[in-house]
Amino acid sequence: MSTKSLWPSSNILRPSQRALCRRKASNIASGVVYTSQKPYYVTSPIFYVNAAPHIGHLYSTVVADIFARWAKMRNPSRPILYTTGTDEHGLKIQQAAKSQGMSPLKLSDMTSQRFRDLAKDANLEYTSFIRTTERSHAAAVEDIWCRLVQKGYIYKGTHSGWYAVSDEAFYPSSQVEEVIDPTTGVKSHRSKETGKEVVWTDEENYKFRLSEFRLPLKQWIEKSGPIYPRQRQEEVINYLSEEAHTQDLSVSRLSSRVGWGLPVPDDPTHTIYVWLDALTSYLTAIGYPWVDSSTMKSAGWPADIHVVGKDIVRFHAVYFPAFLMALDMPLPKGILCHAHWTMNKQKMAKSVGNVVDPFQILQKYSSDSVRWYLARVGGYFVDDADWSLEQLALIHDRDLRDLGNLYRRLHAPSMCEGSLAALPSISSSDSLEAEFATSLMSLSGDVARSMQEMAISRSLDRIMGTLDMTNRYLNHKAPWKADNSSTRASTVALAREALRICGILLQPFLPEKAPLLLNWLGVAKDERSLIWASFGAAQSTGGRVATPDQRLYDPLK
Repeated sequence: MSTKSLWPSSNILRPSQRALCRRKASNIASGVVYTSQKPYYVTSPIFYVNAAPHIGHLYSTVVADIFARWAKMRNPSRPILYTTGTDEHGLKIQQAAKSQGMSPLKLSDMTSQRFRDLAKDANLEYTSFIRTTERSHAAAVEDIWCRLVQKGYIYKGTHSGWYAVSDEAFYPSSQVEEVIDPTTGVKSHRSKETGKEVVWTDEENYKFRLSEFRLPLKQWIEKSGPIYPRQRQEEVINYLSEEAHTQDLSVSRLSSRVGWGLPVPDDPTHTIYVWLDALTSYLTAIGYPWVDSSTMKSAGWPADIHVVGKDIVRFHAVYFPAFLMALDMPLPKGILCHAHWTMNKQKMAKSVGNVVDPFQILQKYSSDSVRWYLARVGGYFVDDADWSLEQLALIHDRDLRDLGNLYRRLHAPSMCEGSLAALPSISSSDSLEAEFATSLMSLSGDVARSMQEMAISRSLDRIMGTLDMTNRYLNHKAPWKADNSSTRASTVALAREALRICGILLQPFLPEKAPLLLNWLGVAKDERSLIWASFGAAQSTGGRVATPDQRLYDPLK
């Protein structure tokens, strides 16, 4: 898709710039270990370091962690890569550091460490924590820039438009509205998409030929369907249907205005656009640049899932794929765009005083409980979820404590008498028993399909529905009253089988306590992958009387 003939002569980059790009592109080496099988690769967003982590950051990283753990359970032999990290360049960080009387790098160092601490507290198993101030990342961004220059997709021009510092993004006039403060009567302009204030900016900069990719992007999305939920995909398709939304993109700022960032190669008067910088991190984390397509694949590219918030879907579903198309690189397989968390139906904001501190929440409650709440309530992804500590406690007691209580119920002394029995048949004359056994046979397949469709809450609804049915089945059969020991044994065997299958399926969501439950059930460590979550896959499950200290989850205080 070369467009060199479209370049005005005044916009052609100087030969010295091109030569520098070629040299840098040939001098970068990667220390990443490559494998013969393409790893499963999931990313969370990388987060701005202008402020401390909040519950939305925790939510994004937990969702990404769930998918990484699910992929590992689904195929234990496949390498799993999970990247998170911090976005440390741009005007927003420059201004935040100045307001706090410190250098941007010092602010970045401090805040980036807080994000690492949060990942540890939340029990995240990331494989790469990328910082955009790392030298390897700067080299990767320069390589991307130089390749785009060589292919004719970056040119020098001027840009006039509305710019939002909070979003680090330009907006066309059609995406901007005038608002009047009802208290002061002061007029301002804001982005219709994010609600952030914008200011009119005129400046010389480098531009990327985004307009050439509007139709290819639209065709890719319509054919491949990579964006979840589908409502977000339709929004992106509608966005791409208007030519005005994909005007050529400014990919640099004057360094006199934005000094904290990566300089344009051979032109220090310009700083590379922070989003081109940040999006490259997904490549840097797995060893970009690669020597060939085989090395690229074995490193993990393309990504299987990018987990992003709805406010940054345009950057991940439009800008990033356009850059990749220009570079002739494979596009992401999936983009999961989640909604936000609110408090009393209001957007969380420090000025309102309704921001949830994730460190305090994780310290007060277990990481499993917080992860479960975020996934259970926020796992539908379409609509904003409202944060409530009362709801967190209710769901903890209803779901997690009931899970532990079911284990104790099935391992009471009266349930452990006699020998183990075979599982009842799906053709049992007891209709509830037959329905229960049939449901267990399809459970893992149903959950796997929901996870493939990135529907976390639907997966959890299916699992918890099974555990609810287990309790109803026990109440129906009342094995503790059964005179026939074989009837009691077969009833207990079927209920324990349900608990075993659910325990396996719950591992990505409850990484602390689900393995403990499987230990109590006597499930071997090499029998905990998805293939073992099949009805009748295990010879036997459990049998020992529960001890007083076997309490999976305590009540929340």
